[in-house]
Amino acid sequence: MVTAPSKPQNYTGPLLIIGALFFIFGFVTWVNSVLIAFFKQAFDLSTVGSNLVAFAFFISYTLMAIPSSAVLKRTGFKSGMSLGLLVMAVGTLIFVPAAKAVSYPLFLVGLFLIGIGLTVLQTASNPYATILGPRESAAQRISFMGIANKLAGIISQFVFGGLLLTGANAVSGAASLEKVVSPYLILTGVLVVLAGLIRFSNLPDVSEEQDDAPADTVAHTSVWQFPNLVLGVAALFCYVGAEVIAGDTIINYGKALGFDNDEAKYFTTYTLYGLLAGYVLGIVLIPKVISQQTALRFGAAYGLVLTVATLLTSGFTSVLCVALLGFGLAPIWPALWPLALNRLGRFTKLGSALLIMGISGGALLPLLHGYLTDTYSPQLAYAMLLPLFGFILYYAVSGYKKTSW
Repeated sequence: MVTAPSKPQNYTGPLLIIGALFFIFGFVTWVNSVLIAFFKQAFDLSTVGSNLVAFAFFISYTLMAIPSSAVLKRTGFKSGMSLGLLVMAVGTLIFVPAAKAVSYPLFLVGLFLIGIGLTVLQTASNPYATILGPRESAAQRISFMGIANKLAGIISQFVFGGLLLTGANAVSGAASLEKVVSPYLILTGVLVVLAGLIRFSNLPDVSEEQDDAPADTVAHTSVWQFPNLVLGVAALFCYVGAEVIAGDTIINYGKALGFDNDEAKYFTTYTLYGLLAGYVLGIVLIPKVISQQTALRFGAAYGLVLTVATLLTSGFTSVLCVALLGFGLAPIWPALWPLALNRLGRFTKLGSALLIMGISGGALLPLLHGYLTDTYSPQLAYAMLLPLFGFILYYAVSGYKKTSW
């Protein structure tokens, strides 16, 4: 008796759900660039003060990276994603009383909660992109998720830029804060509905991704004994800081150069178009034409060249150089992860948590950029990108090869 071959499983529905989640990630993350410019004007903040938006949002990744793994172990991935969406909904809902109370600290609390929910959501959903389909095509699926993320970011700029930054001399103070109430109430409703859909969806409810990393070739007793990981976390810290600076500070930079709100409010979309083009090109070229390591070296070297161009040009050309950094930043994230986690064996999951903590570069480095902007000049502040891209280039050339200290 011959057994009929098992029917290949169709992952289209679950992948569309995960794609929707990555869309949400992009939307709520990249709207920060509009909020930075909006709050700077509404509350009459310094550049450092307005960049606390990025700090409150991204510092949650550092605080929740390891705890979120424990949460998911208890709830399972599917329920964990639903929980993450509900925590994000609480954060977006806080924007309403924050606007009524004219309270910038309360807005920051809301952003922090959105970041916490997003950390749980990211920790759960990223493995799904690997699990839902053949492992050998996982990188391609993750790249498509990245495209959904960046498209959402572009849409967020048009939606929230149009709502919050329209008008060359937009109203500041309490009156302008009313603009956030309706869109954030709508966003809260969307997150709650999506949480319900995820909870009762047909997503396979795996409790933990299988770890098929190779066993240690040397008897390591600590995760800190892997230079490729430790240096990789530092490189990721530099990368996320550079990406947030390139995307979230460009609107205020344009305004400092004399562009009004109606012109500057869409500058972040230029950075996102660059990131989007880089992702698409990566899907086509990697690894058939160039390796991940080569793409990483290109991204870092390209970033150095564009940073120098930003410092040496003026006006819209300088703004465009900041935006074009997005193209070079695109291949860095997907290339860093496999290099940093290589040969970790039983330390792979802890290594992944440390890499997530490296996202704190998006919290801390924009504050330094804001300080340099207020102390020296908006243009000279971008010089801080030179050592960031320089370290990423070092890692791409030799740092990832180190097997011992």
